[in-house]
Amino acid sequence: MASHLKGVKKSTMTDEMRKALLSQATISNTIKRSSEYLSTNFEKGVAKRYKTAKFTELEKVLYEWFVQYQERVNMIEELITEKVKGVSKEDVPCRYAIIPFFSRVVGSEDVSLKITHCGVCYGDVIYTKNKHGDSMYPVVPGHEIVGIVKEVGGNVERFKAGDHVAVGSYVNSCRDCEECNEGLEVYCSKKLVPTFNSIDEDGTVTKGGYSNFILVHQRYCFKIPDNYPLASAAPLLCAGISVYTPMMHHKMNQPGKRLGVVGLGGLGHMAVLFGKAFGLHVTVFSTSASKKEEALNLLGADNFVLSNDEHQMKGLTRSLDFIVDSASGNHSFDLYLSLLKTKGVLALVGYPNEIKITPHPLSSGMRSISGSWTGGTRQTQEMLDFCGVHKIYPQIEIIPIQYAYEAFERMMKNDVKYRFVIDIENSLK
Repeated sequence: MASHLKGVKKSTMTDEMRKALLSQATISNTIKRSSEYLSTNFEKGVAKRYKTAKFTELEKVLYEWFVQYQERVNMIEELITEKVKGVSKEDVPCRYAIIPFFSRVVGSEDVSLKITHCGVCYGDVIYTKNKHGDSMYPVVPGHEIVGIVKEVGGNVERFKAGDHVAVGSYVNSCRDCEECNEGLEVYCSKKLVPTFNSIDEDGTVTKGGYSNFILVHQRYCFKIPDNYPLASAAPLLCAGISVYTPMMHHKMNQPGKRLGVVGLGGLGHMAVLFGKAFGLHVTVFSTSASKKEEALNLLGADNFVLSNDEHQMKGLTRSLDFIVDSASGNHSFDLYLSLLKTKGVLALVGYPNEIKITPHPLSSGMRSISGSWTGGTRQTQEMLDFCGVHKIYPQIEIIPIQYAYEAFERMMKNDVKYRFVIDIENSLK
């Protein structure tokens, strides 16, 4: 019983008091007895409920309570899972749960989108595993979203039913601050609303692209170019725009200039593709010799250098105009800064644990180091159009949603070339 209701006779309780009592009692009772009536059985990699719930009304109340209040309960447990699929290890009750959730009514400037594909990003791992300690379960991850418009609000003019549309890493902002007015909504100084695991203006928790649909204000939707493959478009909404933005900001689109790309993963391989489309001479830096053939023959880089080879690195001193650093492991920034020409720029798009530099490599060459996130709405649409015109396609591996957790594990080991994309339309039924 709720502590504030102790000692109150049921006959004198108001409806609100009974509701509070029911919720508290239901939750307590269900958790205690969940192993009795929500047990699962493993059969060919699929977890199925095989005992009928004895307290269907209590279960219903518990489920509705979870949906309404978004309590931080780990959804990989047996509790309240209705349909569970894709279990990969028998010592884990289930890896994910298919849950219904509700969206607001389509507003005058909203776009309702049937999701066909969603890219897999490291951010999905962070929030499903609660690495920052602020995950609001049940988490529905995914911010590289593409799909087909189902319905639009009365004031929407840019989109219509049937259009191929994309949604990126945020779905709302204040629309009034200096950053928003400049089309840099991702840096909104008042209220940026990420695509998932955030509180939207209506008080609901945002749900991402590992789902059948999404409803988004038209400002945060983007038109996918005609004949551009939907699956290939997904990684552009995070990996693509994360490197395109700093490259354009620092004018790395000047043909004939020399670009260095540190790290050859999801973001790094996009930097190579953009660099070549801009007419740059591209050198890839990696600690893995096995990536040489991929960099040169698959992605079209002009040069490949082992960054742990001191002789090779010294040979490139003061030779580069720009560097896009996509490496997330800790590494020497002084070393890479020394490769830049006078007034050269290093744009950091990876997330190492720390950045250590000494003043000399910066001041001796008037060099600079810059950070960047994803991108604003104007530049995101510009990037999509650029990829359509120049036929820039990310290297992807298409997977069913049942493989998502295995994809997480492989991504953590850099075992993907170069981005996973979930086929939502054909695997989330």
